[in-house]
Amino acid sequence: MSPSIDASERPLRVALLGCGVVGSEVARLLTRDAPELARRVGAPLELAGIAVRRPGRERDLDLPEDLFTTDAHALVTRGDIDVVVEVIGGIEPARELILAALENGASVVTANKALLAEDGGQLFEAAAKAERDIAFEAAVAGAIPIVRPLLESLAGDAIHRVLGIVNGTTNFILDAMTTHGSGFAEVLEEAQRLGYAEADPTADIEGFDAASKAAILASLSFHTRVVIGDVHREGITDVTAADIRSAEEMGCVVKQLAICEKIETPDGPAVSARVHPAMIPESHPLASVRGAYNAVFVESESAGQLMFYGPGAGGAPTASAVLGDLVSVARNRVKKVWGPGESTHAQLDVLDIGRARTRYHVQIDVDDRAGVLSTVAQAFAEFDVSIKTVRQEGHGSDAQLVIVTHEAQDAALDATVRALRDLDMVRDVSSVMRVEGVG
Repeated sequence: MSPSIDASERPLRVALLGCGVVGSEVARLLTRDAPELARRVGAPLELAGIAVRRPGRERDLDLPEDLFTTDAHALVTRGDIDVVVEVIGGIEPARELILAALENGASVVTANKALLAEDGGQLFEAAAKAERDIAFEAAVAGAIPIVRPLLESLAGDAIHRVLGIVNGTTNFILDAMTTHGSGFAEVLEEAQRLGYAEADPTADIEGFDAASKAAILASLSFHTRVVIGDVHREGITDVTAADIRSAEEMGCVVKQLAICEKIETPDGPAVSARVHPAMIPESHPLASVRGAYNAVFVESESAGQLMFYGPGAGGAPTASAVLGDLVSVARNRVKKVWGPGESTHAQLDVLDIGRARTRYHVQIDVDDRAGVLSTVAQAFAEFDVSIKTVRQEGHGSDAQLVIVTHEAQDAALDATVRALRDLDMVRDVSSVMRVEGVG
């Protein structure tokens, strides 16, 4: 049953920080759907101000000019603002503005993954002190509901592992390389032309965007504060057409994954969070995620395997998540309560990448002569990395060994690769890629 609207209830005033692609869509939906949103909240929502850098810029919004301001700090500290929606991104001034909003009694809805991954602890502590909400569904995977399921729906379950395709740009690039056999540079240029990649795509293709989201997912899943500096990060710039072909020969596809897992160690359970390209079997649900779509695959004790799938970016999808948070936070304001905050009671250690365990696909350029295989196998055995399969490709100067390992520690594989490169019969270790999702 929808909340009833109290005629005496004053409108809840919303301040919007940022009016770009996402902010414009939030403003449009907030004004267009005002009557329906009021019924869902139990009180009207009033757009009280929009902070922008360029107030005179032409926008496809039918809003009065006096709603726009360049003084974001004055807007969030007015004293009559109930909810601040932050979609400007970046660390500063977003952090200062959110803290000021909380100190002045406003709840906050944010899509700012970079800030949450770097300094979420300070924000959540400020929200708890102010007895206000911070909601951030849009920070992880656009329209896909994953934050609230982890925070609330699965709060009674034990999550073991989360694998996510959480960056649409990298998924578009790797999917196109797989589908069309194109090289990385060619597909990146196409992604930029279509608007899937920024003019400077570094945050996407080098894994920074996905690492921020991995930090948030790990924090939610394992009740431990994980920051972006805890997340091992590798980009996709070194993925080649040969890697894609090798994956196909194994019945796999290459995806950029954010992987968060609880690992049992001699000292007790700990957390690992990493972002890197990996081969996954074609039978795995994440293998079918195409184009710029996102998906998050959750493995838990009682619920089992769950997958959340949908558009991970763009104005309308992200605005959908922002509006969902806004309705939830506004309902809490009407009821004079606040929702669940940060959960860090477990306080597990966060492991470095060297202690993570997975399988590996290793491609080695070797001399085509007797004894190579046994010498290479000995290098793997020396560091306790067990070989599952091995095959030779090419002859003469094109000879290669392609090895797939059983599960091993990342540090052991790294030591093995260094040892291989010191062998006089090894010309190069041309590719090392993790293999995930294999039972």
